Amino acid sequence: MPALTRLLLITFLESLATTLIERSVYFYSHERLGFTDAENLLLALGFGTAYVVGALASHPLSKRVSEKRLLVLAMGGQLAGHLVLSAWPVSHTLAVFNAVLGLFNGLKWPLIESFVNAGQTPSAVARRVGRFNLSWVVACPLGLAVAGPIIGAWPRGIFLLAAMLGLASLGLLRPLAGRPAHLPDDHPERPGPGALARYRGLLVSSRWTMLSSYALMWVLVALVPGIFARLGFGVTVAPAMSGLLDVVRALAFLSLQRYAGWHNRAWPLALAAVGIPVGFFLTLFGPDLATVLAGEVVFGASAGMTYYAALYYAMVVKNAAVDAGGAHEGLIGSGFTIGPALGLLGVVLAPVLGTPVGGMMVGVAPLVAICAAGAVRSLLVARRMPRQPQA
Repeated sequence: MPALTRLLLITFLESLATTLIERSVYFYSHERLGFTDAENLLLALGFGTAYVVGALASHPLSKRVSEKRLLVLAMGGQLAGHLVLSAWPVSHTLAVFNAVLGLFNGLKWPLIESFVNAGQTPSAVARRVGRFNLSWVVACPLGLAVAGPIIGAWPRGIFLLAAMLGLASLGLLRPLAGRPAHLPDDHPERPGPGALARYRGLLVSSRWTMLSSYALMWVLVALVPGIFARLGFGVTVAPAMSGLLDVVRALAFLSLQRYAGWHNRAWPLALAAVGIPVGFFLTLFGPDLATVLAGEVVFGASAGMTYYAALYYAMVVKNAAVDAGGAHEGLIGSGFTIGPALGLLGVVLAPVLGTPVGGMMVGVAPLVAICAAGAVRSLLVARRMPRQPQA
């Protein structure tokens, strides 16, 4: 099996295993353990905090041991966590080991991203990022669709299935090289200093917007069981309905892979910065199913744009080093942490302000404003830099 095919299959399996826990566990805790919205947000906060630690540790640790060995350690630790949760799926065990899984997830993804993209020219990176994105994102709605019936019939089965998927991934790792080979810095297709400066501006802008997207997404992830319960949908079908966001992300990734006209341009990132808060509030407070699903569509398209751009520009600027993925995943983990914290603030403020919408707006508005300002400022900087021919 070619190395890239092997890596993309690992990506798919790991994303499927991750979705079964990272996204579906809130339906499990809500349905089977009686967690409230606030308790689900606290569960998400623990996961996100640990994820940041793992992502930021990935680069320094990979310098001490090979990327492959570190990846085996991360995936092995994740497998152990899944087995513990399958044996003891109770509240306190879930709180602790969900955070443990966050740590190993944060450690794992920068390493996989480096293996997938290392040694490629900028144009090849754009294609590889697209294939990587499609490999993980198609697993998300699939995992959510499978999780609902499993939680309804045999709850601990989501943890056992995740463990089996992790075991398959570990088997696929065996033939990989110990370290990925990177493109030489003096390669003729590496961008020049002026073009790299523009890439950096676009990278920073996309990262600001991505931080906002993951923070708001993780509020939705924790609260979506209650959203669909309010609309009259049970645990068997609600996870699959929440996966519409990921279906739209997958379509966005496919479009961005096939259409290169967005490379080095500011307007797609500006649209995404607007779409993310609009989609968030439509999903969270939509009065009917159509509005909630429309919010998922807007949010998914915007989140897909900013994620693809952030990873593409990071891999080009950093030459696919582990620290490129580490910073990328660290920001995702920061969103996992900041989002639930602001969501908790919104829940606390709702009775004071007399409306859930007002409480959540006050809670998340500072983050949206700060991220929007950072994104716009970076776009203005990027516009002043020379643009190289599109990759």
